[in-house]
Amino acid sequence: MAASRAARLAPVIEMAEKVERNAAQRLGHLQGQLQIAQGKLQELEQFRANYQEQWIKNGTQGVSGQWLLNYQRFLTQLETAVGQQRRSLAWHENNLDSARKTWQDAYARACGLRKLVERYMAEARRLEDKREQRLLDELSQRLPRSDGY
Repeated sequence: MAASRAARLAPVIEMAEKVERNAAQRLGHLQGQLQIAQGKLQELEQFRANYQEQWIKNGTQGVSGQWLLNYQRFLTQLETAVGQQRRSLAWHENNLDSARKTWQDAYARACGLRKLVERYMAEARRLEDKREQRLLDELSQRLPRSDGY
């Protein structure tokens, strides 16, 4: 009985393990996407720092009003790009957190189902052991005794 319950759960476990594998793959993919977004943000921030250093270097030599206006416009565009990339990074972090929670839930479900099957199998072994012991006890009672009576 317990063994058949365990057998009936096999397709459910397979499905739960497939869901867990898919969640793990998605988690891995999103971790990669987050790393790409972090890299882009670092690149933008480094570019902005280099651009500001150029301003300091050129500013000491004197610059025209037009150069200053162009510098300010481009710096504003860079700041906008950095802000957008930070929002993108936050979006990727939220997606990763959500995927991690989904994977953890799927992993816990698959583990719980495996433990349930193990419990059913252990119960089936115990029942089988009891049945065998009962049979052995019955057989030993039926055998003629050789203790002198």
